[in-house]
Amino acid sequence: MAEPLKIDLNCDLGESFGRYVLGEDAEIMKLITSANIACGFHAGDPKVMAQTVLLAKQNGVAVGVHPGFPDLQGFGRRKMDLSLQEIVDIITYQMGALDAFARVSGLKLAHVKPHGALYNLASKDAALANAIAQAIAAYNPALILVGLAGSALTQAGRDSGLRIAREGFPDRAYLPDGNLMPRNQPGAVLQEPDEIAGNALRLVREGIKLEGETIRMDTLCLHGDSPGALRNAQAVRFVLEAEGVNIRSLAP
Repeated sequence: MAEPLKIDLNCDLGESFGRYVLGEDAEIMKLITSANIACGFHAGDPKVMAQTVLLAKQNGVAVGVHPGFPDLQGFGRRKMDLSLQEIVDIITYQMGALDAFARVSGLKLAHVKPHGALYNLASKDAALANAIAQAIAAYNPALILVGLAGSALTQAGRDSGLRIAREGFPDRAYLPDGNLMPRNQPGAVLQEPDEIAGNALRLVREGIKLEGETIRMDTLCLHGDSPGALRNAQAVRFVLEAEGVNIRSLAP
C-alpha cells in the first residue's frame, strides 16, 4: 500500500510593524504547520516577533526565520546590491534575532525561508543562493532551507549539507516547463479559493515537471498578505484534509 501523501503548509507572518498591522496572523496560524516570521528588516519589530513566536507556540506551529533585505519601505521586494559577505551577515543577524525570541519561549528554530526579492534572486543566482545556504549551515546546520522547487536555492542547500524543503505556490499559475508564470502575465495569480485549493492538491499529488524531472513538494506557501488570504487558506486546508493528505510540519 502506498504511503499517504503528506505536506507542510507555511505562511509568512509577523509582518506588522509599530502601528501598521498586516494580515490575520491569529486566524491563519490555526491553519498552518510552519510560520515564517519576519525579523525586523523587511517587516516586523521586536514586539511583533515576540507575539508571533508565542502565537506559534500556542498553536503547535513550527517557527522559522523569514530574512529579507533591509528594506522596510519597499517591504523587501526591491533588489539591493549587497556583497555576498553582506548577505551572509544580514542572514546571520536575522537568524540570531528570531532565535532569541524562540529560546525564551522554549522553542527551537526549524527552518529558514528567505523573503521577497532575496528569495526570488536566490532562486536563480547560484552565488547568492550559496551565500544564504552557507550562512545557515554555519549558524545551525540542523535548520531546514525552504526554497522554490527546482531552484538554485534548494540546490545550494543540498550542496551545503542542509536539509531542504521544496516549496510550491497554490495561488500561482505554473508554465508548462514547470516554472512559475511571471506575475505580469494574465492569470499568473489565482484569485478564487476553489481554484487555489485545486492547484494545491495538484501540486501535492503531481509536483511539477522541470526539465523532464518530476519534483515533489515538501511545503506549500499560503500567502498571508494577499486579498482573501484567510479564505484561501481555509479552502486549501479543507480540500487537502478531505482528500486524506497528511498535513504536518517540516520539523522532525
